[in-house]
Amino acid sequence: MHIPVRAFTVIRGHLRAFTMSISTHTARITGPVTYVAANGRRMSIPLGPCVVERVDGALTDIVWGTRGQSSAALPTEDVQAAQDQGHLVLLD
Repeated sequence: MHIPVRAFTVIRGHLRAFTMSISTHTARITGPVTYVAANGRRMSIPLGPCVVERVDGALTDIVWGTRGQSSAALPTEDVQAAQDQGHLVLLD
């Protein structure tokens, strides 16, 4: 699902509006997908269902857990590599 979102920022004291695109997908982790945790350690996202949110930019959010309580922001190229390797499968 692609959702255009109107956002605002202040540049040199002037309010500027811009539109960014967010796409949300249900997905499944089927192999190793790692991220760097807040403590600096490399951790693996557990195998199973997740949600992938891509926002214009260099990062993609992956959300997992029975209540969506865990998430990581990964470089979009790492997410694409996980897809290419079959470790992350988009379901929609």
